[in-house]
Amino acid sequence: MDYGRVRGVDEITYRAADLGVGDDLAVLVGLYDAAARWMVERGIDQWKPGGKDEEHFRLRIKEGEVWLAEAAGRVVGGFELWWEDEPAWGPQPPVAGYVHRLMVDRSCAPAGTGRALLAHAERRIAESGRPWARLDCIASNPRLRTYYEGAGYAVVGEQPVKEGSGGSRYAVTLLEKRVG
Repeated sequence: MDYGRVRGVDEITYRAADLGVGDDLAVLVGLYDAAARWMVERGIDQWKPGGKDEEHFRLRIKEGEVWLAEAAGRVVGGFELWWEDEPAWGPQPPVAGYVHRLMVDRSCAPAGTGRALLAHAERRIAESGRPWARLDCIASNPRLRTYYEGAGYAVVGEQPVKEGSGGSRYAVTLLEKRVG
């Protein structure tokens, strides 16, 4: 074993979350809550601990794809991949995949895990034959917008009133990247 080597994103493996795997739903809730706590601690008004429960992730697995990333035997991140997103993008032809809830476990994830998750989502979208990866971020979080722009996403619009779960309304910035 090379003890001088730092584990990196090249050692991340991906698997689809599975309703038949006992703790995948709990792991996803834990990832979300940890990311939400990190945001709250830094004054970022976006996710709230307890904002997504097992039922949310169960539905996302049934209606789309939810991916988990693992390194050194631990889950280090995850994301949702949707095949339509009318609340943010309106009715669209089937030309894009929509990345949601990019989550990184900051206690154990190698540096660059967020970008590695995005790259995996982009590969999945390209493999599906769709040429665009799309995402949205809350308009009041310019740091996140800058992060996505740094990953090659371009701002293509604003949705001034996206309706979230529980009837909350907020503005989002729409971003996309050509992947295929």
